[in-house]
Amino acid sequence: MKVQGKVVVVTGGGSGMGRALVLRLLSKGARVAAVDLNAASLQETAQLAQAAERLSTHVLNITQREAVEALPAEVMARHGAVDGLINNAGIIQPFVRVNDLDYGAIERVMNVNFYGTLYMTKAFLPHLLQRPEAHIVNISSMGGFLPVPGQSVYGASKAAVKLLSEGLFAELLDTPVRVTVVFPGAVSTNITVNSGVAIRAAEGRQPAARPLEPERAAQIIVEGMEQNRFRVLVGSDARLMDFLYRLSPERAARFIYRQMRSLLGAS
Repeated sequence: MKVQGKVVVVTGGGSGMGRALVLRLLSKGARVAAVDLNAASLQETAQLAQAAERLSTHVLNITQREAVEALPAEVMARHGAVDGLINNAGIIQPFVRVNDLDYGAIERVMNVNFYGTLYMTKAFLPHLLQRPEAHIVNISSMGGFLPVPGQSVYGASKAAVKLLSEGLFAELLDTPVRVTVVFPGAVSTNITVNSGVAIRAAEGRQPAARPLEPERAAQIIVEGMEQNRFRVLVGSDARLMDFLYRLSPERAARFIYRQMRSLLGAS
């Protein structure tokens, strides 16, 4: 779906990759409804965009189902329709093993990453089905197909987004709605701060790949959306680990463990 002239809803639009997606869509002539929990961050996005009536901002907690169900009416009142949805908002877990992860953190990650995506999809899908063409983009993660120790529940939430997206793709084949699932690798965002998570640096270890800038990630994602791609890998690390995981899931898992073990306090 070409985005020019379309109305696209973006969650997590107040910062990071979500903000970059908002700005990218606006630059290509779309109208955007930016959704975020943080009102100040949304205001910063609006100031950067300078898009007047083509951008609306909506302060919303996507884990609150009733609030999400009221959002489509707000968006359509402002823009007249809705043609696309990018479920970008997400958080990571504290960098600890499942055995040491409390249930509050587990529920928070699942509520934001999976249920937030599900609530938004359920709320907007009936309206998307009424459009001549429409698109849903769900942001999973490299961790949604590759196990990352210390982020096992986060990975499970993103794997759930992956399978939800692929199921939706099949269910909607005979409709005007296309579905794309996105697997970013490392992107330079403030997700750790937004997640309330502190991660100590791995002593003496350099990152396996330089994080991608959010603007480049947004460009890749919007291009995938416009090309109606089923699956989009964002970053050289995501492409490499996808290849390695397909060759040997166990070897790929062991490789990631060796990269991450110092963050878990392993010797």
